Amino acid sequence: MITGRGRPVYQGVAIGRIYVHTKNQAVSDRKCSDIAKELERFQRAKEKATEELSALYEKTAAEIGEEQAAIIEVQSLLLEDLDYIEGIEAMIKSGSDAAFSVHEIGDAQASVFASLDDDYMKARATDIRDISDRLVRILTGADQGFRMDEPGIIVAEDLTPSETVSLDKDKILAFVTRQGSSNSHTAILARVMNIPSLVLTDIDIDPTLNGRTMIVDGFAGSYYIDPDDNTMATMLEKQKKAGEYKAGLETYRGKESITKSGRKVKLFANIGSPSDIKYVIDGDAEGIGLLRSEFLYLGRDSFPTEDELFGAYREVLEAMNGKKVVIRTLDIGADKKVDYFGLAPEENPALGYRGIRICLTEREIFRTQLRAIYRASAYGNAAIMFPMIISVKEVQEIKAFCRGIEEELHSEGKQTGAVELGIMIETPAAAVISDLLAPEVDFFSVGTNDLTQYTLAIDRQNEKLDAFYDAHHPAIMRLLEMIAANAHKAGIWAGICGELAGDLSLTDEFLKMGYDELSVAPSRVLELRKNVINSEV
Repeated sequence: MITGRGRPVYQGVAIGRIYVHTKNQAVSDRKCSDIAKELERFQRAKEKATEELSALYEKTAAEIGEEQAAIIEVQSLLLEDLDYIEGIEAMIKSGSDAAFSVHEIGDAQASVFASLDDDYMKARATDIRDISDRLVRILTGADQGFRMDEPGIIVAEDLTPSETVSLDKDKILAFVTRQGSSNSHTAILARVMNIPSLVLTDIDIDPTLNGRTMIVDGFAGSYYIDPDDNTMATMLEKQKKAGEYKAGLETYRGKESITKSGRKVKLFANIGSPSDIKYVIDGDAEGIGLLRSEFLYLGRDSFPTEDELFGAYREVLEAMNGKKVVIRTLDIGADKKVDYFGLAPEENPALGYRGIRICLTEREIFRTQLRAIYRASAYGNAAIMFPMIISVKEVQEIKAFCRGIEEELHSEGKQTGAVELGIMIETPAAAVISDLLAPEVDFFSVGTNDLTQYTLAIDRQNEKLDAFYDAHHPAIMRLLEMIAANAHKAGIWAGICGELAGDLSLTDEFLKMGYDELSVAPSRVLELRKNVINSEV
C-alpha cells in the first residue's frame, strides 16, 4: 500500500480506479519551407481553438455557472494577446513550424508568469499552457486524448480549467494533483462540482498507476493506493458515515434557526453569480449574505454596462422572492486583477489600491454599479455593503453618493426599493472604530478572512506561514465581540460573511457575542442550522 498526503480542497471520501492524466504532446522543430502557409495554418488553428473555447464556455456556464465559465473566457482573450501571438508569428517567420513555435513561446511565457510572487499572475501561467496545448493539438492533429470508461479518480501533475470542465464529471470521483492551490481554478471548480480533491500532494505521476485502486480522504487530506483490507474497511465506513450524516441534515430543512433558549440567527449564503442561486435554494439558505460583484467584471476585456449589471442583480433579487440579498460592491484589487482596469503593479496589493478605494477614486465605475443596484432594488429585498472601509469619512462620502444616485434615478422616472446600506468590517481600523461607524450605517458584516490576516500580519495565501496562522487568535475573538457589541449599541444588526462563520466550533461563541446573521457556502447552511438548533445559548 502506498500512502501520501496533500491539501484538501473539498471534503468527502472517494474510492475507485486511477486514471493518470498526462500531457504527451512532445513536438520537435520541423523547419518549414513555406512560411506563408505555416502562418495560415497557425491562423486556422487559432480560429478552431476559438470555436472550441466558445463551445466549452457554453457547456461550463450551463453545467456549473457563469463565474466558472469566465475562467474559460480568459483563455479566449489570450488568443488575441499581442505579445503571445506576435512571439509565435515571429518564430514561424524565422523558419520554425507552427506547432513548435506555439510550444516554445507558450512555455517561455508561462515560465515567466509562474516565477512571479502574485497568485493571480501565477494562475495566468496555467492558462497560457492550457491554450498552447490546445493549439499544438489542433496543429498536430493529435487525438483529444483523455477518456474515462468508468467512474474513477484522476491523478495529474495539474489540471487546467478547460481540461477540468471538458471531463465527464459524472465519472469523476476525485482529483489528486501534485501542483495547484486551494484557490486555483481546479480547486474552485472541484468545490462547485462537489468532487473530493487534494492539491499539492506528494504523489509520483506514474503511468503504471492506471487502473489501480485508490482512496482519497478529503477530510484528512490523505490518499491510499492499493489499500490493504483494513484501510479499505475503515474508509468504506468513513464514507458511509459521511453519507448518513449528510442525509441526516435533511431533517433540518425548512426549520427556523433558533437555539434551545429561543435565540434567533439568520443563516445566509455566500455566492458569486446568478447561476449560483440553485445552490442557495438547494442549501435552504434564508437569504444571501454576500453576493460578490466582481464576477461580473472578471473574464472580460471591457467594463460591463449598467444594463448588464442591472440584469444580473435583478435576476438574483427576483429569484430570492423577497429574501434579503446583500450585494457587496466591487472588490477588485489584491488577488483579483482585471487587465482593462489598468491598475499598476503594487509591492503589496493586499494593502493597496482595492475595494472601496478604487470605487471612491474611479467614480464613474462606482456610479454605474450603484445605478444598476438601485434599479434592481425595485424587484426584491436589496442591501448594499462596501468593502475595505477604514474611516467614518469614507462612509459619509458613500452615503452622499448613494443619495445622489437615488435622486438621479427618481428624476428619470425610475423606481427603486428600500435599500439598507452596510459596511464590511475587515480592517483592524474599522473594528477599533466600529462604535463611530455604527451610527452611520444599517448593518455590519465581518469579513473574517481579511480581518484575520491584517490583524495577525500574516498573508493567508502563504503556505510557509500556515503554522503561525490562527483564525481563533484571542485578538480576533476580542475584535469580533467588540464589533457586535458596538453594532447593537447603535441599534443595527451584525453578521459574519467570512470563512469563520462556517466554523462549527465557534457557533456558540458567535451566538454569545450576539451576531444576528451568519453567511456561509450554500452547502454548509443545513449543518450550521443543526448546530444552532442544538445550541443551549
